[in-house]
Amino acid sequence: MLTVRYDRLGVQPGDVLLDMGAGGGRHAFEALRRGAKVVAFDRSRQDLVAAGGLLLAIVNEGNLPEGAAASCVQGDALALPFDDATFDRIIASEVMEHIGDDRGALGELVRVLKPGATIAITVPTFGPELMCWALSSDYHAPAQPGGHVRIYRRSELGGRMTDAGLTLTGHHHAHALHSPYWWLKCVVGVAKNDHPLVKRYHDLLVWDLTKRPAVTKIADTILNPVLGKSLVMYGRK
Repeated sequence: MLTVRYDRLGVQPGDVLLDMGAGGGRHAFEALRRGAKVVAFDRSRQDLVAAGGLLLAIVNEGNLPEGAAASCVQGDALALPFDDATFDRIIASEVMEHIGDDRGALGELVRVLKPGATIAITVPTFGPELMCWALSSDYHAPAQPGGHVRIYRRSELGGRMTDAGLTLTGHHHAHALHSPYWWLKCVVGVAKNDHPLVKRYHDLLVWDLTKRPAVTKIADTILNPVLGKSLVMYGRK
């Protein structure tokens, strides 16, 4: 399930791309498939092991464009272990809402981005996220490691990006069908994945992801501006 539009970010074969907060590697996977030299970066060793396994499996298949490569690096978003102007593209998906010093993290991302290069940052959309926070304190758990510490308005995230030295180039919303799923989980209990209603809705999302039927594509297109779970903002250094 991809949140960033790669054509809009401008990913090309041979680009050096940082997936900051890579998690399980979903965005790194797509960038590698498109021929980029990918660095999957995360503070979680467990997540990087999962991401590395996925990326290695893709490399071993041998069907990648020439020059495509991948590596995994563990570290701190506030002290990225890369030289200035290293990356042609950066993706930071669903990570900024977890970082206390988000301005510091943005400064680091801009530092390692090449002049003229592009970045995509995704965060939970204000309205759907506010509903989750209202329904369940367990959902965001700001006192817990990895908890959500803030909810962004688009103007707020855009302001932080421009303050960091980026020119905004566009935005969109994604994953409208996921918002009701998370509201349901907040109502019945965030950890209760075996609840019958949660399981049924999860099956719907899996069906959508694997089959991509026209009905859900149309629903997503119509509902994303209002219910999209994620806000995606693009910028250029």
